Amino acid sequence: MTAKDLPASAEVVIIGGGVMGVSTAYHLAKAGVTDIVLVEKDALGSGSTCKAAGGVRAQFSDSVNIALGARSLETFENFEAIFGQQIDLHQVGYLFLLDSPDAVETFERNVALQNQLGVPTRMIDVAEAEKLSPLISTDGLLAAAYGPDDGHCTPESVVLGYASAARRLGVRIVTSCAATGLDVDDASVRAVRTESGRIECETVVCAAGAWARQVGEWAGVDLPVTPIRRQILITEPYPDLPPDLPFTIDFASSFYFHGEGDGLLMGMSDPDETPGFKLSQSQDWLPRLGEAIERRAPALSDVGLASGWAGLYEMTPDHNALIGEAEGVDRFLYATGFSGHGFLMGPAVGEVMRDIYLGNEPFVDVGGLDATRFANAGLRPETNIV
Repeated sequence: MTAKDLPASAEVVIIGGGVMGVSTAYHLAKAGVTDIVLVEKDALGSGSTCKAAGGVRAQFSDSVNIALGARSLETFENFEAIFGQQIDLHQVGYLFLLDSPDAVETFERNVALQNQLGVPTRMIDVAEAEKLSPLISTDGLLAAAYGPDDGHCTPESVVLGYASAARRLGVRIVTSCAATGLDVDDASVRAVRTESGRIECETVVCAAGAWARQVGEWAGVDLPVTPIRRQILITEPYPDLPPDLPFTIDFASSFYFHGEGDGLLMGMSDPDETPGFKLSQSQDWLPRLGEAIERRAPALSDVGLASGWAGLYEMTPDHNALIGEAEGVDRFLYATGFSGHGFLMGPAVGEVMRDIYLGNEPFVDVGGLDATRFANAGLRPETNIV
């Protein structure tokens, strides 16, 4: 549907066409909600989703994040059967390399919690880590954490699968149509304003990712989301690349890599990066990346680079998502601020948003992810991020 076909009204308007938006749209429609419009300012998935590294995992330090990751993994495993869409899922595992006693102790606690929740992660020794990921140097390593069910897939294909299924269920998806404001009256949402017209509605779902703070301001809701640029590189073909190479993360530096076609996808966080909607590639982080490669995966030092891109993490103060319904504004729902792990949680969060809308109890209690936690000193820091 094009912007010129924008409907005048809907029961639910979803702002944002990344994985959160299309997953929520699909789950609402499948539950019988019949009048849904999703608006996206560019193409579907063009924000943070399709700039992601594609990792999928349940290895987190917070029980809610573990549950969301594990539930989503179940969907990714069955995605083609459910949606008829191939997502190129590679369950090669996630391997966190640890080089300090504090990190080992932290991951031992995390693994114990994950195991209690049914996730089959385990601590492994350095020799097994090297066997799993033979491109690494083991200098200074003390141990590693490994999740065999984790891996990576293609974000664009996941978005396409959800969007196609949502359309078949009657969801109207309008791309190249930016939301520009909300009409709120008597503490209730009345309409979404877009650059192509106004849509009267009873409910708004903010799934705007790095742009969520502005959407919240339109409703008078504080969504403390800060955009931070993250960059990814794709290498030229790498000879004899192990086909089952795990998604490997040097936890101390945040340097990571996984197989991508005949080459590798790699990246790391830049502690000198400043907030902002910066989508151009920068050279500033490359010396630090080179140092991390030389230290932890020197076999990759001479591989050529083929391409790359920059995307946005949607960071919150405690690196945890914002999920819930606003206090003081009736029927303003939000799912944003995933701080780098939104893509992998998209399937499960769509289910949660459906249940919040319908007034049902979600499969996991997300009350602690309500945006009001920052005013109420209810922070719950997630430590297992890169």
